[in-house]
Amino acid sequence: MPASLNNPISEIHFLTIAEVAAIIRVSRMTVYRLVHNGELPAIRVGRSFRIPQQAVNEYLQEAFIAVS
Repeated sequence: MPASLNNPISEIHFLTIAEVAAIIRVSRMTVYRLVHNGELPAIRVGRSFRIPQQAVNEYLQEAFIAVS
């Protein structure tokens, strides 16, 4: 588990699949694939998923490609 996700649960801001898709400008299906492949950590609430906002930020930082 990433160190940033060790915060008390009350301090973690969770996003829905649709919110994550809007932030990174991909389809909801792409976000579901990232979750199911383990690339993006999530918790399941009933039939839906919630993703920590910090996990989305870390995913984007790791995926960043510098163009020279």
